[in-house]
Amino acid sequence: MKVVLAKSAGFCFGVRRAVEMVEQLLDEGRTVCTLGPLIHNPWFVQSLEARGARVVQSPAEVPPGSVLVIRSHGVPRSVYTEAAALGLEVVDATCPYVAKIHRLVEEASEKGAVALIAGDPEHPEVIGIRGHCGKAFVFQDLQELENITEKNPYLRDTPVVAVAQTTFHAKEWLNCREFMKRVYTNPIIFDTICSATSIRRREAEKLASQADAMVIVGGRKSSNTAKLHALCAAHCPSFLIEGATELPREALAHAGCVGVTAGASTPACIIKEVLNAMTGLENTDNIDSNENESNAEPEDIDFAAALEQSFKTLNVDERVRGVVVGLSPNEVQVDLGTKHAGYVPLSELTDDSTVKPEDIVKVGDEIELVVLRVNDQDGTVMLSKRRIDALKSWDEIVAASEEDKIVEGTVIEVIKGGLLATVNGVKVFIPASQSGIPRSGDLSTLLHQPVRMKIIEINTGRKRAVGSIRAVLKDERKELAEKFWEEAEIGKQYTGKVKSLTSYGAFVDLGGVDGMIHVSELSWSRIRHPSEVVNVGDTVNVTIKDLNPETKKVSLSYVDKGENPWDVFIREYQVGDIVDAKIVNFMTFGAFAQIIPGVDGLIHISQIADHHVAKPQDELELGQEVRVKIIEIEEDRKRISLSIREAVAEEGTDSEDAAEDFDENE
Repeated sequence: MKVVLAKSAGFCFGVRRAVEMVEQLLDEGRTVCTLGPLIHNPWFVQSLEARGARVVQSPAEVPPGSVLVIRSHGVPRSVYTEAAALGLEVVDATCPYVAKIHRLVEEASEKGAVALIAGDPEHPEVIGIRGHCGKAFVFQDLQELENITEKNPYLRDTPVVAVAQTTFHAKEWLNCREFMKRVYTNPIIFDTICSATSIRRREAEKLASQADAMVIVGGRKSSNTAKLHALCAAHCPSFLIEGATELPREALAHAGCVGVTAGASTPACIIKEVLNAMTGLENTDNIDSNENESNAEPEDIDFAAALEQSFKTLNVDERVRGVVVGLSPNEVQVDLGTKHAGYVPLSELTDDSTVKPEDIVKVGDEIELVVLRVNDQDGTVMLSKRRIDALKSWDEIVAASEEDKIVEGTVIEVIKGGLLATVNGVKVFIPASQSGIPRSGDLSTLLHQPVRMKIIEINTGRKRAVGSIRAVLKDERKELAEKFWEEAEIGKQYTGKVKSLTSYGAFVDLGGVDGMIHVSELSWSRIRHPSEVVNVGDTVNVTIKDLNPETKKVSLSYVDKGENPWDVFIREYQVGDIVDAKIVNFMTFGAFAQIIPGVDGLIHISQIADHHVAKPQDELELGQEVRVKIIEIEEDRKRISLSIREAVAEEGTDSEDAAEDFDENE
């Protein structure tokens, strides 16, 4: 027979903590009274009674000089009030997870919220939770929750807080959660099921699906033990026993593999007795002793190790490993396998304030942590993942600095002199000069953005690092520049971004290399400033007009889909034509007139009138339409000379000739 013991069998840390507290009091010679059976295990309760621990049903039954112990299930607030009124010494062994539920419903009730409690209304834990609420409803499944909602429609729009008994069915709770989210207005829902219970059940169910039979050890009045039995029975013959004397020997005699699990209230010594009895059962049935040893011994060793781990003392700064058993908006609950309830505040989970716990870990994850604070009275231990990650990440930061590697991080804050980023939990200062943002730029554009940087300075003693985004950009531009000069040639087109403007042109980032568009190459028309055509940040299509690999200078021309106005002029106009033109500019030596958009000609001051002109403005105005004669075209220099005087003279002669012809005809 092969015997497989579930790793999660036996005391949960809440029960273990309560048992240890009572045993310590008994060892000190104190008279102990427990409010109700300490745990749901008759044998263990009897063993405590034999040592002097008495079970009472109310504080009034406690004899003078005795210590009243509140069991792990917790009690209503009224019990504490009664005990205080009687002047009793109280030791609170309430499971930290249950105590947290009490705090949650108390705080919500004080704000006027109605409590919705998923669980067995007759269970001591649920009775205790109700005793810390104002208005409250208890439901055992989705159907009961729907009925409560139907009978109390005001709940749909009333502030509600929802919690679950720590041993409630996870699947049923999920269904109830979805219903509340769908029906209620902004319900506050806390996942308070002890994941140690969920893990225990999943493990038991998996073991039952692989075994020929299951033995569940625990008290018959234990809720979680009964649920374990029901889960296992769905897969194979299962037997609930309270001790080794109840082993169904005949039923197990011919089983090839027997799985063993135990409820959260089952002491280790009882589980041990059952395992020993099963070993004896194998020998009686003449099962191969080699197989027996190979199968039973590892289980004994693992079990002993688990027991030793459960009594382990934790110390500040100690590194530990734990399993994530619960998530809430502000913390992560962790099972360390000890008597303490571990929790990681959000501030100790990560440095990144933009993420949620579920973005980092999930239930069932095993994580490494460091102990920050141990509270034996509350049975809690504060842990930090951030600090462990920081220690590991710091080594990676140092290595990246030594190897000149690029690291990735997120900017979390704009501070005096630069930026603060996190790289795997390590804070890195990025000076403004190393941010890659221009001196007059806005550093906040990088806030909450992922960035790539190099570590350019390390202070090992103070564990501080300085990063440079600029160094990465510089390397990237260098690579792009090398590629550009390998491929660039005159006439090749590129798409770039306007980087800056000057009076004589626009500088364009082509990707690792900057090129310049001279003002004359921005438009066919005459412009005074590049901003008339482009602005900083514009994406433009350009053509390489000229380039010099030695000086690394690139001259660009702005790509315009329209036809060159000069070509239009040459095709449609010639010397001697008289045309309409518009005065567009004045110089001391004459005036410029636009013949067609993009083509201007010069009217020399001597060609403005048939008399002396001191300055062009005496005869002409900007925007004035005039008749001019094209008297010269220099195609190679793209220059045109115009004359108003000759146009007037020629058109005047034509008018006189026309008048004479008219008189002769008369």
